[in-house]
Amino acid sequence: MKADVSLHTEMVERFARKKMISFAVPILIFAYFVYIFVAFDMAGLKERARLDNAVTLISDSYSYKTHVTQPNRGSGQLIVAIEGERKGKYSENIYPEWVDVQEAETVITLRLGHEVVLSGKTLSYEIPGYGLVTITPKNSGIEFTRPEGELPIWINASRTRVSIKTEGGRLAVTKSKIEIFRYFMGWELFWFTLDSDYSGKSVGEVLSLALSSDRVNPEYSNIAGIWKDFWGNKMWRHSDVIWAIFETLLMAFLGTVGGALLALPLAFLSAKNFSPRVLVRFGVRRVFDFLRGVDSLIWTIILSRAFGPGPLTGSLAILLTDTGTFGKLFSEALENVDDKQIEGIQSTGAKPLQRYRFGVIPQIMPVLLSQILYYMESNTRSATVVGAIVGGGIGLLLTQAIITGKDWEEVTYYIGLIVLMVMLMDSLSGWLRRKLIGQVE
Repeated sequence: MKADVSLHTEMVERFARKKMISFAVPILIFAYFVYIFVAFDMAGLKERARLDNAVTLISDSYSYKTHVTQPNRGSGQLIVAIEGERKGKYSENIYPEWVDVQEAETVITLRLGHEVVLSGKTLSYEIPGYGLVTITPKNSGIEFTRPEGELPIWINASRTRVSIKTEGGRLAVTKSKIEIFRYFMGWELFWFTLDSDYSGKSVGEVLSLALSSDRVNPEYSNIAGIWKDFWGNKMWRHSDVIWAIFETLLMAFLGTVGGALLALPLAFLSAKNFSPRVLVRFGVRRVFDFLRGVDSLIWTIILSRAFGPGPLTGSLAILLTDTGTFGKLFSEALENVDDKQIEGIQSTGAKPLQRYRFGVIPQIMPVLLSQILYYMESNTRSATVVGAIVGGGIGLLLTQAIITGKDWEEVTYYIGLIVLMVMLMDSLSGWLRRKLIGQVE
């Protein structure tokens, strides 16, 4: 009877604890999310968000703009340049067809038929559905006339600057210069720059020239000229980009393989069945903990101060982190080997190194190869970030493009290449895993 009462009491207490836990866990999770909401100021996210900047960033990733600039000081010579860069500058008096330079004025045709007229230092813009605006920069400030009424949100005006953004394009006027921007779809000058003999030609025209025996440049064939102008593109730097991809892959390969080669012999010292000394096992395992406990980015910063920037520094950072990770994985694999196979090799009179080579390594080889190939793929992504710090690989080019704040089409290009590189490495590592591990098994 007492046993039944005791069992009943115990069951009631267990149900009470489970009931309390079932209520306490959701409450703790809810409290944690409330803390995140307050600590991260989620309520103020709407005020901090700049949706207009986000829209501009997205549009810049798949489009480009041509700058029409008229300095208000000096000669006042009109400058037309793609993305405002010298490498994309049109020659004087050889402007695109939508820029009409006349004696008294310059007419710039934007999208949807919008026209901006420059007459001396005065800009006139007849905005459909709004009216005529005129802007004249003077020493005392900007003289701005517009239709009466409330200032639209797409016009930003002050004494020193006026900017207007419409469906046709965008313009900005300061005391020093007038800038008009027209947007185009695509990536500007991706194939050939303006100084190339093949610039502005369609795909069909370029292919026709490639097959033609009549040389555009007498110094080399058309195919060689097309490749030379594309490979040496000064704006997109295709040759530098391919070399940067190779550096990134090289950093990942050296770091991963180097870490595996260092970790394997150390893993024998940390495995119980191969290293009977407790102090040795403890010391090696703590080394592994230390190496993998410090992220590769931290190792990158430390090593860059010691050895200077460069791809080799990035490889060493990946190597140190992977040595700790591989050491733990390999030692666990060694502790699970079958002793009977080792004893069979030993019965033939094999020496210790021979026992390890023929009795241990074949057993753990599938695990080793699987982990090495997986981390090779993972380190391809890590090498991109590491390269941004040590100044090597595609990560450096990506960081440079982001810092400029204007070359977002190049950012898209580099990110696309990084994703493609990771996909190819994933496919390659999967194929190698199936081939190599299948052969071992």
